[in-house]
Amino acid sequence: MKSNQSLTKYVAAFLDELVRSNVKHIVVSPGSRSTPIAMVAAEHPEIKVWLNVDERSAAFFALGMAKARREPVAIVCTSGTAVANYMPAVVEAKESQVPLIVLTADRPHELRDVGAPQAIDQIHFFGNQVKWFVEMAIPEDTPDLLRYVRTVAARAVSTSIHGPSGPVHLNFPFREPLVPHMKDIEDEALWGIGLEGRKQFVKVTRSIGQINDDVELEDLVKSLHNIEKGLIICGPYDRPGFAEAIISLAEQLSYPIIADPLSQLRSGSHSKKLILDSYDAFLRDEYIATQYVPDVVIRFGAMPISKAVLLFLKNNPNIRQIIIDGEGLWRDPTLLTSEIIHADPVVFSRSLTVALAKDNGNSIPRSDSMWLSLWISANNMARETLRTLGYEEEHFEGQVVMQLADCLPQHSTLFVGNSMPIRDVDSFFFNNDKNIRVIANRGANGIDGLVSTALGASTAVDPLVLLIGDLSFYHDLNGLLAAKLHQLNVTIVIVNNDGGGIFSFLPQSDHPKNFELLFGTPLGLDYRHVVQMYGGEFIRLAEWESLQETILQSIAAKGLQVIEVKTDRRENADKHRKIWKQVAHNVTKRILS
Repeated sequence: MKSNQSLTKYVAAFLDELVRSNVKHIVVSPGSRSTPIAMVAAEHPEIKVWLNVDERSAAFFALGMAKARREPVAIVCTSGTAVANYMPAVVEAKESQVPLIVLTADRPHELRDVGAPQAIDQIHFFGNQVKWFVEMAIPEDTPDLLRYVRTVAARAVSTSIHGPSGPVHLNFPFREPLVPHMKDIEDEALWGIGLEGRKQFVKVTRSIGQINDDVELEDLVKSLHNIEKGLIICGPYDRPGFAEAIISLAEQLSYPIIADPLSQLRSGSHSKKLILDSYDAFLRDEYIATQYVPDVVIRFGAMPISKAVLLFLKNNPNIRQIIIDGEGLWRDPTLLTSEIIHADPVVFSRSLTVALAKDNGNSIPRSDSMWLSLWISANNMARETLRTLGYEEEHFEGQVVMQLADCLPQHSTLFVGNSMPIRDVDSFFFNNDKNIRVIANRGANGIDGLVSTALGASTAVDPLVLLIGDLSFYHDLNGLLAAKLHQLNVTIVIVNNDGGGIFSFLPQSDHPKNFELLFGTPLGLDYRHVVQMYGGEFIRLAEWESLQETILQSIAAKGLQVIEVKTDRRENADKHRKIWKQVAHNVTKRILS
């Protein structure tokens, strides 16, 4: 079989520069045209190759790895429709600011648009869903081309992680022969070609955004010191040091914090005194919401999951909304924002806290703020009602979240599926001291690829529990293969209400004639068989009282563990409404007392 020395040196230089730019993992889907990248990657001493047969699953698997590790991960596939199967994960990566290095193999130029097999138009295939696209040069091993390919590798990594983080796409046209020259690969000198003693061919330094204008910071400090009725809103944001910085700022201002479960504020050893975790339940009530209107909102991260919070902001257009965004994005679905400050949230919070402390002599003492007490009192009453009634209701989906939060070990990771699971986590995952990291795919909010994403995350964190609905689980059954191939440890809790449970909360449910056909979509599937096919253990829970014990046993057992909890869609919706009504009653009573 013929091999190609020029191709080998070109691909080796590219992959080596990826590694030197801190890319440690590559997810490979088998294919002929991508042979050079796959074979050379498998021989590199400092990159780990993860095989994932299904390209759609492979891309989500890499997405989960990148999300959990907070670093770029590469994916590679062959030409044709294999590339198209990357699209859903690329979209999610773009919307949730996850760095992916997308490498697609392609036919050379002479075989394009002439009817050659497995040849589609891959130029700018992902359009605006990627931050950068490069049609790579035909491989050569000249000094200029080796420098070129290393430069592109370094720039690709830098572009993927520089705010806003996201996917980049490099398209490689390869001519046959596609098999690398194995003797060259075995020579360690190959990896250093063109470096000339440098650790990296191109070193890229990132800067952190911050307020550079002292006058603007001073004006902000003065205006906030005169506002007692303030509120901090933290949406999805996963960054070490964020919790401590935000809490210090809130304490300085005496402002309560609406903390989305994906903000990482509800769990950990930090103080929870100012952190609200049950706002979604009481802000649903129109009367209650009118009693809690702030003069100013300082918002970090994406918009929270809670629709009640979104409507609360939209219904009060006179609130001064200040968004702090270090990614250079414009995340304001209310279209009511007063100010957007493009600064790193952690750096900004620390700077503002220091400035407020220095100017403390001009502030109004607010340690006994009635405004703050009002929010904390309402939140405590709502949480007490949610927890009490949540445990009283039999076969209630919100109770699954509470039991998970109560039993998960320290430093666990809870990956949450979309639709109802993430909303129940918003309502029933209460403040705790366990350092439980909560992650989800909330960029495009889709239900596809969730199993694969969670399994990708499980390569970096342990233990990991995935909470998912039955339709979402069905959408990504192929993803279970990764657990078998790579001996991954994951516990999956399926809330099986035989269909799309979230639609029972929407206006469509008021039209029963074709509701089940079009929205309820009961599948009637027994997932035991597919779990066993992938070498996993399946448990259908008969008694809810044993859920916590079963979860802990599954975590200890290792491997793929799937626990199914059966619920009823209509009854579950009624139970949610009953609890929300009682929360509104209890909080209103406290307001009026």
